[in-house]
Amino acid sequence: MDACLFCKLVQGEIPAKTVYEDDQVMAFHDINPQAPTHVLVIPKAHVASMAEVTDPMLAGIVMVKAAEIARQLGVEEGGYRLVANTGAGAGQTVFHLHVHILAGRPLHWPPG
Repeated sequence: MDACLFCKLVQGEIPAKTVYEDDQVMAFHDINPQAPTHVLVIPKAHVASMAEVTDPMLAGIVMVKAAEIARQLGVEEGGYRLVANTGAGAGQTVFHLHVHILAGRPLHWPPG
């Protein structure tokens, strides 16, 4: 996807403050953090959103890696939230599947 911001990050065309990378996923700090810890976990393969996922393994890998990264970041004990906005109406602004790891402050419910 030539125009996809996150694909450009994966390809190294745009710098990112990377916290984790392997052959399937990449995780990096959000440029507009909404919590003291705000990291995005993306698959390296382009998938527009959770609604576009056809391989259940892909969704599982992203979520399992998000939990592993949260442990590595040291936010597990204090609690963290995983968020996957799907579609513009839900707040998705980059149309490449990504899961937000949010932690480091009280996260109220319902989210707003």
